[in-house]
Amino acid sequence: MKAAEDRRTHLVTGAGSGIGGAVARVLLERGDELVLLARDASRAEDLATDFPGARTLVADLADVASLATLDLTGPLDSVVHAAGVVELGPVGHLSAGAWRSQLDVNLLAPAELTRVALPALRAARGTVVFVNSGAGLRANPDWAAYAASKFGLRALADALRQEEAAHGVRVTTVYPGRTATPMQEQVHAQEGRDYDPSAWIQPATVAAAVVHALDLPADATIPDVTVSPGPAASG
Repeated sequence: MKAAEDRRTHLVTGAGSGIGGAVARVLLERGDELVLLARDASRAEDLATDFPGARTLVADLADVASLATLDLTGPLDSVVHAAGVVELGPVGHLSAGAWRSQLDVNLLAPAELTRVALPALRAARGTVVFVNSGAGLRANPDWAAYAASKFGLRALADALRQEEAAHGVRVTTVYPGRTATPMQEQVHAQEGRDYDPSAWIQPATVAAAVVHALDLPADATIPDVTVSPGPAASG
């Protein structure tokens, strides 16, 4: 457990499950302070139970305007954007609503949340980590809307990295391959395939890459890191 003066404060989205949950668990267990975003009061109670001592904030990433009212004036050493949504389908079938929901949660919400957090991040010379996706590097059939949101997230990170270098804020993008999360289970259902979580990268593995970026000494940064399936993954 860290001494009080060594503890850092991290804002994590998507901590209810998957990669965000794995990141939050590592940070909590080593003694850091957590600020967790929840879409509603009930979800905030669940997160407070799962992560004792964490501060919870209620804001729905699908309602981007609500993020502007968040109180992020306290100490803040990092923001980890791990939340996301996905809806597969060919361009000819996807509704405007499907595009909008993915762009809102996967791109516009991270942009707005980062904007609100920047004063605190600058004060701490902190780090922003965007958990992207292999879809942010390559778009495949039926993935157009999700990939567009993730390509946009990549552009956001690249621009932010250059803009905030003078303020000492570091920006890392993590591109995981298919990871055994509830979202992956949802994707398999949309693809009409059986789901075996053991066939994919485990959330804790991606979380290790995220935490490594957070812990890097101040004399360096990791702009981008891709986490690909290893020999143990059969997917």
